[in-house]
Amino acid sequence: MSINILVVDDEQSIADLIEVYLKNEGFTIYKFYNGQDAFRCVESEQLELAILDVMLPDIDGFTLCQKIREKHNFPVIMLTAKEEEIDKITGLTLGADDYITKPFRPLELVARVKAQLRRFTKYNSAEPNKEEHLIAFSGLVLDMDTHECTLNEKKLSLTPTEFSILWVLCSNRGRVVSSEELFHEVWGDKYFTNSNNTVMVHIRHLREKMHDSAEHPKYIKTVWGVGYKIEK
Repeated sequence: MSINILVVDDEQSIADLIEVYLKNEGFTIYKFYNGQDAFRCVESEQLELAILDVMLPDIDGFTLCQKIREKHNFPVIMLTAKEEEIDKITGLTLGADDYITKPFRPLELVARVKAQLRRFTKYNSAEPNKEEHLIAFSGLVLDMDTHECTLNEKKLSLTPTEFSILWVLCSNRGRVVSSEELFHEVWGDKYFTNSNNTVMVHIRHLREKMHDSAEHPKYIKTVWGVGYKIEK
């Protein structure tokens, strides 16, 4: 089965480079140089992942990411030419799963794409034993088969990364999961100092969607200097 990936960058040379490397891996690429054409593709095609440049000539990548998240939960990777942390945080807050700063190594991008697809497939694959793929406690229900999460019978619209984080924490209820362990499990990448910021942003966004408080949490507790914990 072909895996369809959307690539959007107004710098044609970069879009073409990404296309070449991903096609070499056997992926089907839908390539665009502006946001409007890309969004029409999102509406008409079955996509498994999107790579969005932040700076586009019409609508910016953040807005495009937000539009995608209104209807779709496939992984989104943002490309940014800026080093500022605020750009990365903005992208993650709007529903992006990962970000890469230009200039980047094409093989690193390929590795990030594969990691996101592995995680998305892992948490969406159906297995014979249904019970192993369902977590339910304190009004929170996570179903790995359908990739759905409900809280007090209300559906939470989670990104694949947010779902993965919550699944890992819930699977380890009663135990502190370190930021490094969480990053390795969810992102499948090496942990660096700034990786903790990435984890923190996703945890904060997850709490907002769950209407959970960092100061008086019902679900996700911060164990300062260590990581995060959900009580049994």
